[in-house]
Amino acid sequence: MINKVKVIAFDADDTLWICEPYFQELNAQFLDMMADFIPPQLAAQELHKTVGENISLYGYGIKPYSLSMIETVIRIAGEERSGKYVKKVIELAQEMLAKPIELLDDVELVLQSLRAEYRIAVATKGDLLDQERKLKNSGIEHYFHHIEIMSEKHENDYSRLIKRLGVAPDEFLMLGNSLKSDIIPVLALGAHAIHIPYYVTWEFERVDEVVSHPNLKTLTSIKEVLPMLKRN
Repeated sequence: MINKVKVIAFDADDTLWICEPYFQELNAQFLDMMADFIPPQLAAQELHKTVGENISLYGYGIKPYSLSMIETVIRIAGEERSGKYVKKVIELAQEMLAKPIELLDDVELVLQSLRAEYRIAVATKGDLLDQERKLKNSGIEHYFHHIEIMSEKHENDYSRLIKRLGVAPDEFLMLGNSLKSDIIPVLALGAHAIHIPYYVTWEFERVDEVVSHPNLKTLTSIKEVLPMLKRN
């Protein structure tokens, strides 16, 4: 039962703040560059292939993604002609890393409202330095009792997190936008989950299955959690 929940963990990218639209903008710029060599559709396929092959090696975030972009540039353009394009990828990545953090609607309101009644955590995956920077620049870091930056979000990763937090699975609630990373592994442990879909989902986070579970709620905005979770 959700009234047993003691800890609420929030995903970060596209749950607390905007992320994927910036990657889509970066992809569009990359395809424009590669149009000097091949059609955009083929360039997109090449990049998708490289990113997919490298996730297990590099992990997640703009820096790993940029490495895959550079690898794709060299493969498409050839080593002799790739120099200026590699330089441009690095510049684009640096611009993206410098972007201000834009919170999604009502995020701070929700954190303010829940922090007195629950332990509030961040459970996000990605590059450690980048995610720490985002949290620092977000202006909301002080609301969280615990911050967990994970390499992956599998069942065993959540199991370790729940143990570190000192609660039982049915006392833990995860809130996020990704069924694959934020919802399915949490439900498998017997914990609770709230899915708040973002309007765009990264292709490697998409799942085709329909997820149904008594411990799962699906909402359209983060503010909708308040009637469910506020106790006073």
